[in-house]
Amino acid sequence: MGCVHECRHCGNSVEDRFRFCPWCSGSQRTKVVEFFAPHPAVNADASKGLRISRYFGDEERPPQVRLSIWTGESATAAISLTEEEASRVAHFIAPVPHPRRPILDQIRESLHI
Repeated sequence: MGCVHECRHCGNSVEDRFRFCPWCSGSQRTKVVEFFAPHPAVNADASKGLRISRYFGDEERPPQVRLSIWTGESATAAISLTEEEASRVAHFIAPVPHPRRPILDQIRESLHI
């Protein structure tokens, strides 16, 4: 058995290797982090990266999504978003399900021209 800690939700013993408590299913992490590489064809961004951290919230910090731009080993800019704003960002960058038709075609169709 690996190292054991106390679940921050229910207080039962949980091995460090578990992401969720086997007793209450509470998350054992306070955050998760993902890194994103820049577009390979944009030379100006070659040494940069995007780090997105999702903080689950605790007594000291509210739930939030933090976006930071990294150059080398340090962040050059960062912003924290609420869950609602992060959801708006996700919707904005989600792929469009189908190509949009030109606006004039849409108007003609709606007017039955």
